Amino acid sequence: MKIKMRTAIIREKLHQFIEVAEEKKVKAIYTLFEDEIAQDEWEYTDEFKKELDHRYAYYKTGGKMVSATEANKQINDLLKKGKKK
Repeated sequence: MKIKMRTAIIREKLHQFIEVAEEKKVKAIYTLFEDEIAQDEWEYTDEFKKELDHRYAYYKTGGKMVSATEANKQINDLLKKGKKK
C-alpha cells in the first residue's frame, strides 16, 4: 500500500536528492523541466525597460510619488468597487 506524501515533503525530498545527486542526474532532471524553468524567468522588453527608466528619472527629479501605504489604499478601494458591480 502506497502512502500519499504531502507536496511539502515531496519538495523537501527532491531538494535533498538534487543536492547530492550525480552531475549527470541533475542535468537530466533539468533537461526534463528546462522549458518550464525558462518560462518562469523574467524578461523585460525594451519598451518596459524604457518606461521604468522614465519613471525612475521622474522620481529622481522630484516627481510626485505615492507612498506604499497610499498605493495599497488606492488598490483596495478599487478592488472594493469592483466587487460591488
